Amino acid sequence: MDCGWQSRSDPGIKLWPRIAAAHRPVYTAPMRLRADIFVSALVRRVFASGDFAAVEKKGAEEAGAIFIRQHFRNGLETLYAPAPQTAFDEGQAGDRLFEIRLSRSEPEAVRAMLERERKFDPDLWIVELEAEELGDMIPLAKDG
Repeated sequence: MDCGWQSRSDPGIKLWPRIAAAHRPVYTAPMRLRADIFVSALVRRVFASGDFAAVEKKGAEEAGAIFIRQHFRNGLETLYAPAPQTAFDEGQAGDRLFEIRLSRSEPEAVRAMLERERKFDPDLWIVELEAEELGDMIPLAKDG
């Protein structure tokens, strides 16, 4: 009976395991882009499109939650926040998705919501964008 143990000198003495990587379960967590790299790329894309972007608050470099304030010319703002895990499909586990928390709202309402989020998570990022149209710069979760 071969139980997977084998001695170097005597094949009859079973002392240490053979290496058989094919039989070992391998856990592979989906890779997720670091928050600082995502924010840097977003800021560059906004500038490349001719609009303005700034980081209002830096959070945890590796995995901080990212909130995005979009300013419009009429003074209103839209707030994008991380989408809940229920919004992700199986293949999207490593992606970042956003949802619209406030749409074309007064700046005071956006500030108040961000202040509540800051109290809950001090490691969050806040990015401000001055752009009328974001196109596909921010990946949005599908509704429903």
